[in-house]
Amino acid sequence: MERVFNFAPGPSALPEEVLKKAQEELLCYGNTGMSVMEMSHRSADFTDILDQAKADLKDLMGIPDNYDILFLQGGASTQFSMIPLNLMVHNHKADYIKTGNWAKKAYEQAVKVGDAKVIASSEDKTYNYIPDYDISMLRPDADYLHICVNNTIYGTYFAPDRLPETPDNIPLIGDMSSNILSEPYDVSKFGMIYAGAQKNMGPAGVTVVIIRDDLVGQADPSIPTMLDYKTHVDKDSCFNTPPCFAIYMCGLVFKWLKEKGGISAMAELNKAKAAKLYDFLDNSALFKPTVLNPKDRSLMNVPFVTGDKDLDAKFVKESKEAGLVNLKGHRTVGGMRASIYNAMTMDGVDALIDFMKKFERANK
Repeated sequence: MERVFNFAPGPSALPEEVLKKAQEELLCYGNTGMSVMEMSHRSADFTDILDQAKADLKDLMGIPDNYDILFLQGGASTQFSMIPLNLMVHNHKADYIKTGNWAKKAYEQAVKVGDAKVIASSEDKTYNYIPDYDISMLRPDADYLHICVNNTIYGTYFAPDRLPETPDNIPLIGDMSSNILSEPYDVSKFGMIYAGAQKNMGPAGVTVVIIRDDLVGQADPSIPTMLDYKTHVDKDSCFNTPPCFAIYMCGLVFKWLKEKGGISAMAELNKAKAAKLYDFLDNSALFKPTVLNPKDRSLMNVPFVTGDKDLDAKFVKESKEAGLVNLKGHRTVGGMRASIYNAMTMDGVDALIDFMKKFERANK
């Protein structure tokens, strides 16, 4: 069977070159005589894999020297609790901008730890826009400001030039699970970035944390050892057995990105893919995007509807039969959603648009 065009929001498509490289090395990695999946995380060979992955990620994102890079387990959802446990420690306050389901879940975990406050929200319109923010909205004694940089379900995002400003004493914390590595962001504007790998970086099972070193070691000693960032910084992500194969796969993606010209080159392709798809949607007689303000539109996740639930269901069914899979929208939005991460080619976007044109003609 031929490979389909996979528009899944996560776990999502991986670059074919990466999958073929992993296939080639599956039984025997280098001269080790074993698979990475069989390898001790204490071995020199895996240490090399881990070190190279960190070095390549640092190079790709321009991560400053005063940031630690961690490869952890538990998904971004565990970070929802780790962040307040580690960072809401001075004034026991934290501010949140609620722009979607994952931002809401992060806030709900922070409430369990301290005084968490939503200072801006787009919930009133099913999160189909990025709410206005001004630095004056931020509590001056907040320990941090948390945002979800890209909202996978709703297709909105904070572009690199629209990040919320914070004073030096209030670090910006960003969940970049669904847009990390898609376009350049100034890491120094964040106190911490975290991202589940399974959307744009690798397979499910590993979460990357990029944290400024002055934010490490602040947690109360009473918190569980595994939930303290210092535990993982001190042991270089190997306090316990890390998700070795997932880290190896992320490392292959990092190498692939560097071969493609890095994040700047990938950003140009991503902008071109998104522009082509949004242009069709804006001019279609049948399909409509759910995010109307172009400035708020994600480059990675493009939700759209026909306005007729039965027609939406028909589209999802027939598109799957045509080899365009996982286009069903999230239940809170309905309709369809095309996730066009780094691994999605322009050919895939063209195939989707061609099918949409045919569907439109057949269902006027």
